Amino acid sequence: MSDLYSPMQLGALQLSNRIVMAPLTRCRADADHVPTAMMADYYAQRASAGLIIAEATMVAEGNSAFWREPGIYSAAQVQAWQQVTDAVHAKGGKIVLQIWHGGRACHPALNQGKTPVSAAAVAIEDTVHTPEGKLPYTVPRVLADEEIPDIIAQFRQAAINAKAAGFDGVEVHGANGYLLDQFLRDGVNNRTGRYGGSLENRSRLLLEVVSAVVDVWGADRVGVRISPLNSYNSMIDADPLGLTRHVAAALNPFGLAYLHVMRADFFGVQQGDVISAAREAYQGNLMGNMGYQQAEAQQALASGQLQAVAVGAAFIANPDLVARWQHGWPLAAADQSTFYTQDAQGYSDYQPYTAQ
Repeated sequence: MSDLYSPMQLGALQLSNRIVMAPLTRCRADADHVPTAMMADYYAQRASAGLIIAEATMVAEGNSAFWREPGIYSAAQVQAWQQVTDAVHAKGGKIVLQIWHGGRACHPALNQGKTPVSAAAVAIEDTVHTPEGKLPYTVPRVLADEEIPDIIAQFRQAAINAKAAGFDGVEVHGANGYLLDQFLRDGVNNRTGRYGGSLENRSRLLLEVVSAVVDVWGADRVGVRISPLNSYNSMIDADPLGLTRHVAAALNPFGLAYLHVMRADFFGVQQGDVISAAREAYQGNLMGNMGYQQAEAQQALASGQLQAVAVGAAFIANPDLVARWQHGWPLAAADQSTFYTQDAQGYSDYQPYTAQ
């Protein structure tokens, strides 16, 4: 019977426990999207997680969606990430990089006026933080079929760079309304041709990216994250359970390290049991995410539904979350006002638990 605190083999990665730190965008890179020394501190403090999935990281220049998120396309970024991975490994941790293209979530004000691209010319119905203040999202340009090989090549190069930076693997970001998810879900993808219409066609870009990344790393060091229910970034799909089953089954032949499924909607609008749908279709290691508390996480592992549980927000204020759960120690609360600020306050200054 699997236990949260028992070691496991996740693809090629030997983990000390099954509690994974989910990817969390925190905007602490510099203005050139280069990771900073405080990021090395932050991740090293959380190295007791069985695995750290580092935050969404730009595969190419000119595709910023968060102002100060990190990239993995320049030599300076690779060198800076090496300091992060060295710090995590020095503490005995494992860390993979989530590689990402924002698609229509990118904004001209963050990218020297560059128009974002997407599966279709449909804008996000929201505003974005930019150096000029909050601005509405813009209508993206339709990514032409003949441009798609360039996108795949960007993911491939990002995977190569992540290896050079000392990561233990990569996670392909196919979730939360960013580019690959914009192709997956029919609420955005209204195109025709090889990349539109059927589930097979809408999944094609994700699978081609995964194939390119697997060529670099080997399948047993690659994971994929999807969020079939999440309406964040104005996303919806007519059949999220069908989409989940299709993508999960299509990923089986790769023999990936894991499939990472976000089980809920940030806004609670869309409902459905996508974890059970994924489990029915997926033959490999399944990782669940969103709102798991210790008891439910333990139950999901014990039943065999999941092999690992990814935890996000609780890791922000609790760098020692694994020990706190294991010993029944109280959890600290995170200061939400510092989630996307630029200094160490509310980032790397949270302390491990000490008995009063």
